[in-house]
Amino acid sequence: MSKVVTGTGRFSYLNWASPKRNELSGKDEFSTQFLIPKSDTTTIAALKAAMKAALEKKFGAAFPKNLRNPLRDGDTETKQNGEPLGAEYQGHYFISTKSNEQPGVVDENRQPILLANEFVSGDYGRVSVTAYAYSQAGNNGVAFWFNNAQRLEKGEALGGKSSAADDFGGAPSSSNADPF
Repeated sequence: MSKVVTGTGRFSYLNWASPKRNELSGKDEFSTQFLIPKSDTTTIAALKAAMKAALEKKFGAAFPKNLRNPLRDGDTETKQNGEPLGAEYQGHYFISTKSNEQPGVVDENRQPILLANEFVSGDYGRVSVTAYAYSQAGNNGVAFWFNNAQRLEKGEALGGKSSAADDFGGAPSSSNADPF
């Protein structure tokens, strides 16, 4: 298996603190989509090399046709309903990565992050992944195992959940006027 530690990217659909049920496999998994700036050619090259090594290990020199590619283009990929992905995907490649084991998670000082709300979708950091090839039920391709994650910088949260501080911002209004 070929492990890669990425450069800085952004986490989306980050699920590291507790497993969620994968509806397709029926298994509980930890997962994330990791957005990689297209300008990070070092990470892209390392991911491609790991993918190729995993394929060669599984299939030898002759790869099956119609391989599923885990490195996807945020500028051209669409949601299942055909709509474009969110603006945060523009100018990025992204990978989906998962594991049935909880990943190790640390901050910029390599100190463990223990609370789920300290590291959320939208934060920036790095991920350690391992490429592996698969052949199941006529589907062939490469996937990435979610090893570990490092939060380097807080980002604007993705997913639409506002904070209590935002919701309840300023002092309450003392107006007695009936608006109806």
